[in-house]
Amino acid sequence: MPADRLLNTVLQYYQDVHDGPKTEQIIGTTTHLLTQLSNPLNLGVLTSQLLTARAIWHRPDRLRTAVRIISIYNTAALRVYEHEHEHERAVGQKTPVLQPREFGGLQCDEWTRAVVKGADERSQRWKHLLVLTGVLMGMENECRRALSRSLRNTLEGAVVTAANLALQDHLFDGGIAPGSIVLALNFAFPLLSEHHRAQIHCNSLLPLTIWAITGEEGFDNGSFLEHIGRETTESVGSILEWPSTSPSFHLMQNMAQKPLMGNLGPLSKLAGFAILNASDTRAVFDAQDQLVAFSQKIWETWSRSLLCDVDPAFEGSRLGQETLRNTWPALWQTFKKLLFGVSSILQAVVSRSLLDPHMYNDVTAPGVAVKSLHILRNLYFISARDGNSSFQVYTFAYMTAIDVVSRYAAASEIFLNEIKPRESSLPTRQAQRMLDLFYLNLAEHLPLTLSTAACDDLIVKPALVYISHDGALTPSMVQLFEAAHSAVLSVMSCPQHGPLTIRMAPFYIIKLFESFPTLISPRQFRMAFKTVMQIVSPPFPIAAQEPHMSETLLEMLCMQMVNADTAPLPENIMAQDPASQASGDNLSQQSAMVLALIDSLPFLPLPLVEEWLSGTAESLHAIEDPRLREPVKKRFLDMLVSGEMDVERAAIGVAWWGTKGGREMVLHGHAQSRPAMMRGALVGEEKASRL
Repeated sequence: MPADRLLNTVLQYYQDVHDGPKTEQIIGTTTHLLTQLSNPLNLGVLTSQLLTARAIWHRPDRLRTAVRIISIYNTAALRVYEHEHEHERAVGQKTPVLQPREFGGLQCDEWTRAVVKGADERSQRWKHLLVLTGVLMGMENECRRALSRSLRNTLEGAVVTAANLALQDHLFDGGIAPGSIVLALNFAFPLLSEHHRAQIHCNSLLPLTIWAITGEEGFDNGSFLEHIGRETTESVGSILEWPSTSPSFHLMQNMAQKPLMGNLGPLSKLAGFAILNASDTRAVFDAQDQLVAFSQKIWETWSRSLLCDVDPAFEGSRLGQETLRNTWPALWQTFKKLLFGVSSILQAVVSRSLLDPHMYNDVTAPGVAVKSLHILRNLYFISARDGNSSFQVYTFAYMTAIDVVSRYAAASEIFLNEIKPRESSLPTRQAQRMLDLFYLNLAEHLPLTLSTAACDDLIVKPALVYISHDGALTPSMVQLFEAAHSAVLSVMSCPQHGPLTIRMAPFYIIKLFESFPTLISPRQFRMAFKTVMQIVSPPFPIAAQEPHMSETLLEMLCMQMVNADTAPLPENIMAQDPASQASGDNLSQQSAMVLALIDSLPFLPLPLVEEWLSGTAESLHAIEDPRLREPVKKRFLDMLVSGEMDVERAAIGVAWWGTKGGREMVLHGHAQSRPAMMRGALVGEEKASRL
């Protein structure tokens, strides 16, 4: 059919609403006409009529209609570009015309101008934006430059102008206008120059991008979780079932196929750009408040679901086979997208809070940081799983927010009080344990800011609930146990909390002995003991207040060695010690304690160094199994020569090694016939004097 007749037919079809197949046929014909028409006026008429056609805009397809318009002009522009270059190659090679030309014959610049003129006053600005975006995408990208420089610049300017005008009017346009604006800008943004990006009205764009992610065109405020919670059932044996045939699973799949959800990464970047470039700081505050409300809704809805209390270690026994294979992985894939999208936006908020005078002042800075941490806490059940938080955007937002709030003692104390675990015993719900894990990891960074009383109440007491745990050991419980130890050690490491450290150091060491090796690995035990020894030794002020503390702790360690197990540790425990596993060294409970003793030597007060060098050599040869003794001997020698000791202690070590029998004690052993006793004990008349 000739193009003119086909045009008249299509324009007639535009006037009525048709079924799906007929609508797709009309769209295909429109794309064909856009590449075939040779009269620029006809191209303008076709575009003008398309933007008001009942056949296109009166179907309940929401944003898919906007995608269709962008696709029509993207495809048509690409075909025009390809045909023009095909023709140029034929002319350049002086090749005869191989086939009749089926296209309109307009060059890219001429075709673009004709199409753009069709975006007239008969249609809204947001529809113009769809056409302009489709043309820009088809004509220009990183490897394709179809338009002249001046026309490309004009087209980019037209995209921005149409977007800004649409942003002003979107409340009156209603319907799919807000989502269409965000969708078009999301596609066009990478193609715009920095000059034209700077002209976008970010104050108006920002709330639309947040809504696009959190609202009905995005995650729909977590409503899919409510449906999942209602349709999850518990069968015999406490097996949880969420079948792939359930409506909630299909709802989640349909949500993932929404146009904006399919481009969540670029959309998050667009939202971040709007945050960083909005001239009104209040728009940024509002965006952060929306994220707080959204993340809170996600957490509250998820915490009411039966699925939220499934410990990752017991998924195989708690979930039905179909759930474990199909629906459960799909759910966590959705959660990962949600976490990445929110984290990208939050990173922009935190970045701006470091630069904007309205955000980094002492009045607003702690509030912005606390809200950011609330968002991350609400989504911690996602980020704590499978290394989901191990990407730079999340780490930056988390650590920067902590850095800001740690500058304000009152805000830090209020925040910790808000999220402090309320239970004085181990919580039974996995969901609450995840919140406790976030709390302990966060609290570890704040002891320098808090008072000693606040540290005791807000950090030490909640941590002791997990340090005193002696139940089943799962990977999640190991994380909590380690976080609790780290939190306590961070308090003890602060010089201003010396009285608290003096009071709890012996108690903590006892708990450390009780925990090893069933609850913590040799590496963690050594690190914890070494840290405490460093805290109670010079130049820390505790060493002056309690000069015998360091030797007391070492005596406690030696007493533990007497009854320590000499058998090699099980493989599951050694698997938590990467250094030993990499070197192939075996450890026992006894040899690990000797290693902890060796690690502590560089921190001892000077008068104790020589005596404990000898005591360490004796403890070394108390290890009877040569396979277990050799790694310890290697570590002892390495400590003596590697520079871990300062100059004064190293000088004592050299003298002990060369002239006081240290070499023979380490290399050849020492008589082990003496019973275990405290260092410095009087064992006979021949050693009655220590001069």
